[in-house]
This record gives sequence, C-alpha cells and structure tokens, in this order.
Amino acid sequence: MSSYLEKISPAVMNSQSTKMTLVAVAASFTTAAVLLGYQGSQRKRRVKQLKDDLRSSIPPPPTNFDQLHNNNMGVPSQQQQVPKQTQSPQDNSVPQFDEELVREQLARNIAFLGEEGVEKLRNSFVVIVGAGGVGSWAASMLIRSGVGKIRIIDFDQVSLSSLNRHATAVQADVGTPKVIAMKKAFRQVAPWVQVDARVELFQEDSAEELLSGNPDYVVDAIDNINTKLALLKFCYDHKIPVMSSMGAGAKADPSRIQISDISETFEDPLARAVRRKIKKMGVDTGIDVVYSTEKPHHVKLLPLDETQAQEADEYAALPDFRSRILPVLGPLPAMFGMAMATFITCKIGGWPMDPLPIKLRDGLYQRIHRDLKVREGRLDPEVETIALDRRDVGYVIEEVWRGKSAISKSMDKIGLCRWKRSEPLTVQNVILLTKSELDRHVKLPLDADLVKEYGQEVVDFVESRFKEEAEISRLR
Repeated sequence: MSSYLEKISPAVMNSQSTKMTLVAVAASFTTAAVLLGYQGSQRKRRVKQLKDDLRSSIPPPPTNFDQLHNNNMGVPSQQQQVPKQTQSPQDNSVPQFDEELVREQLARNIAFLGEEGVEKLRNSFVVIVGAGGVGSWAASMLIRSGVGKIRIIDFDQVSLSSLNRHATAVQADVGTPKVIAMKKAFRQVAPWVQVDARVELFQEDSAEELLSGNPDYVVDAIDNINTKLALLKFCYDHKIPVMSSMGAGAKADPSRIQISDISETFEDPLARAVRRKIKKMGVDTGIDVVYSTEKPHHVKLLPLDETQAQEADEYAALPDFRSRILPVLGPLPAMFGMAMATFITCKIGGWPMDPLPIKLRDGLYQRIHRDLKVREGRLDPEVETIALDRRDVGYVIEEVWRGKSAISKSMDKIGLCRWKRSEPLTVQNVILLTKSELDRHVKLPLDADLVKEYGQEVVDFVESRFKEEAEISRLR
C-alpha cells in the first residue's frame, strides 16, 4: 500500500479528502484480511474438533426403534411404518414366521440350488465388513438369497452423497449409522434373518471379537488399505473364507468386472497394492477377489480447495483414511457387491462355480492360435488352415479349461495342443498346458498310453471336461 501511495502525484496527495479516502480503503482491506483469517482459523478449529470427537467416541446406535424412524430434525417420517413383527435394532433375536411363507419367498432359490443348498444357506453366517456401496449390495442380496444370519460392521453414517450407490438407504436415513439403516430395511425384506448391526470401526485389535461366531464367509468391502490388509491376514491365518472387493471407484465398464484369486489380478491399482503388501505378510494366494480390469484414466480424485489442502489430514473421516474423494458411478459398486453375493451364495449352497480368471485377452488368443497352427503343421506339413479359429481358441481357453493348465492348474505360459495326438484336432480334443508340459506332450508317441503318462485322475478330469463340452455343444 505504501509503494502505491508514493506513486500518486503530490498534487493529489495534498488533497485532504483524497487522503481520507485512501486511508479508509486501506483500513477496509486490513479489516477484510483479518476477518477472513479469523474465519479460516475458526473453520479449521471446528473441523478439528469434529474429527477429534469422532475419533474419541463413535455414537452408539439408537436405543429404541422410534428413534430410528426420526429424521435429522427429530420428526417421525410419515413414510416409515414399523411392522408388528419388527424388533428393536439392538434385538438380534429372530421372530417366528410361517415357514410356508418363507419357503414361498425363497422358491426361486430352492428351484435353482435345491432343498439342500438353500438349507445350507439358511443355516449359514456371513460377516460383512464395510456397509457402503459394495457391502450394502452384497448384504442385501445375501439375505434375499437365504443366508440366515449376517453381521454388518461399519462406523460411518448415511450421507446424501452416498445415496447414489447404497442398496437400502433413503433420505430419511441421512445421519443414521449405515448398519442401523440396513438392519431396518432388511426387516422389511426378510424379517426372519438374524441381523447383527455393529456401529464400529474394524481394527486389527478388535478382529477376534468382531469375527467371532465361526462365520461361513467374510465379505471385505473396506476401502482403506491398511484395515483391508489386517482383515484379510486375520481371515487367512484363521482359515476363515473371505472374499475381498478391490477398487470400484473411477470405473464405468461392467464388462471388465472379474472374479479371481488375488494373485491373478491385473490393471486394478488397489488390487496391485493389496497383492504386493499382503505377499510381504506371507500371503501369496488363497483370497478370492472381485475387481475390474478397466484402467481408471478418465477421472481423478476430487481436489481439496486451498484451505483444505493445508490441513488435508483434518478432512479424513478417521486417521489414516484418505481425505480426497474418488468419483464413483453408482452401478459399479452395486455390481461388485452382487458379484460377491452370487459367488458366496453358490459356494455356501454347494453350487459348482469356477470363475474365469481373466477375460478380454485377444493378444494372448492370437499368439496361442499361431503356435497351435505351427504344431499342427509339424504333424501334417501340408496343412494350411486348422479346425479352430481365434475365437474358438479363446472359447477353449476360458470356457473349457478356465484359463488354467489341465495338469498343473497353472496359468504360466500356457498353450494348446491335441490331447490324443492320433485323433483330429477339435474343441473336444485340445488341451491347455504350460510351455514345459506342452514340450513334453508333443514328444509322446501318437499311440501313447495317457493313463500311464499322467495317471488316472488327470485323464478322468480331462475326459470329464470334454464330456461337459459335448453336452454344451448340443445346446448351442
């Protein structure tokens, strides 16, 4: 301000009114700066206070069902009616219902999985850790599929911004713990299911208590990597079946959603980080995951403003949680959750399922088709084309052999060749092997005794896959 005044002509500066005006302007700027600084300081103080309050004490769930049906203004919602059979949110007992009505609601599941399969589900116990976009849909479809008991664990509350992806939450639930909102909704869908709602943050030191009760499966729908790793390691060490969700944020292509072992994931940044870190913890394989091969290159983390950036940690929900938000297209977390619920339902119900580990591998199919043509040329130098085209190769790899060697179940450097070398190449006489297995197999005599070479178990497995393919071929 002083440098500016020095540049003004002396004649103007001699004017008393001008001097007064400039002094007033300078005072206004000074006052505005002080006010803005004070407001910024107060805002930081309030944010810090809120986070400190959350860290020190997560509010308990409502003590009676009437509280649950109040909106944020304390006024009962006109759209919410308590059914007579509904229990308090704190009551984990299972009301008695007409078994015929329960069976009617589960009729389609019984038709698909059979009586025994649905009975296994109704006697099962699943723990869902994380009640957001993925976890809420997984839980919702599990109780609709017949799972008899679930425990939902999450510390967070329903917000307006979470309604674009949450399975059960409505506007009247805003401000309510997510697990309580879900328990309320599930009473309306499958009131015979026992729902244990825990308004808690999953942590390593509480894992034993939160995962108690001998669960049949655990759903990992946590988006914090350190907490996720603690959960997965605990389940692995204690031999508890667990399925983990990788990153659904910043994704849009449903055709790229995959289910595989954690060791077979690719492209997903969260899966890569989990795979590398959990390997250092002594876990190479044995954890099923749902993930997407889509590269998240079109969207980025939502930015913090200048003031927020200076105190970024204060804008995280809890210590070690991210403070910036990843854009999420609502249907993708729902698809992740439904994929997990389907997988777990089939596993518990005894329905055979062997997910394709990877899809969309056109380059691999082209290479394997080219190598197969070379091998066929060695059997018959006059061959110009082979019976399988590139699309057939992709089908055989993914659908017949599930992307794994028929002998070792390995995915490393795979290729195709005839199973019985004396018979023509067809979809029902082509086998997927690793490179070393291929090199050995193609050197066998044309009339080799395959049982003697590989054992009865391997031969029976290969022939069963060919028989399965023959039956499917008749339907196509």
